[in-house]
Amino acid sequence: MKSPLLASIAVFALAVPLFAADEPPKPSDAPKPVEKPHPIGYEDTPIIPGTKWHVHDGERPQPTVVTPGEPSTQEKAGSAPSDATVLFDGKDLEKWKMDKDGSDAVWKVEDGHIEVVPKTGYMVTRDEFGPDFQLHVEFATPNPPSGDSQGRGNSGVFLFGRYEIQVLDSFENPTYADGGATAIYGYMPPQVNASLQPGKWQTYDIICEGPRFEDGKLVKPLVVTVLHNGVVTQNHTALIGETPHKQVGTYHPHPEKGPIKLQDHGNPMRFRNIWIRELHMPTPEDIGDGPAIGK
Repeated sequence: MKSPLLASIAVFALAVPLFAADEPPKPSDAPKPVEKPHPIGYEDTPIIPGTKWHVHDGERPQPTVVTPGEPSTQEKAGSAPSDATVLFDGKDLEKWKMDKDGSDAVWKVEDGHIEVVPKTGYMVTRDEFGPDFQLHVEFATPNPPSGDSQGRGNSGVFLFGRYEIQVLDSFENPTYADGGATAIYGYMPPQVNASLQPGKWQTYDIICEGPRFEDGKLVKPLVVTVLHNGVVTQNHTALIGETPHKQVGTYHPHPEKGPIKLQDHGNPMRFRNIWIRELHMPTPEDIGDGPAIGK
């Protein structure tokens, strides 16, 4: 004989699914309301003087997304940012030619780097760049070192083919101040000497604002900022002109684009991981009235 308690439990167990089937949908099963996108920025803030943009304006164009390159190590060259033009990636010299006659570049390529073949002449890019750009160059001076002063580990990076950022083995190697590593040759010494030992891979990062000419006259000088191994050595330096040897430099009108040139100074210098990015400086519409000086 079944117990009354067991009979009640059985009836309840059979009834539960029936009740469950009639239950309204749980909140988690109900359709979710469509969320309105959260507004970006503001339209009720002041206008930045001289521009059409509000402070924190959500309609202001977004910056282009750039994937940074991998940093270099002493053992391995890094890579360029995604928007850079690679001038040397360790494989060949197809982006370069000899400066003296435009023939194919004859410097050596081995083990992922370029080596200067002394007395063959300067090497220059086939393409031209400007007016404003970021240039990355890596180099290593000969080890063991040979010579002293300007005769030791000498080369140069020429912007527009005519403005030299000096390359030199300046590690415990005194020379004239405006001829050391990252000097604006013949004009401006570097603020500090950030050189590594001979044979070590070193980096130059050069931010260049090219000169501007109108009607054959200079209206804006060339301005450079240089980082040597990550250390600022030239800070927004305005050049007096071109960079000749033993003379005061002057400007000569030239187009807004020009080549990058590497110097053969008779030393077997090595180079790797060379790339360049075009820069777009803020326009007057971006800057507006600028700061109120004196107020």
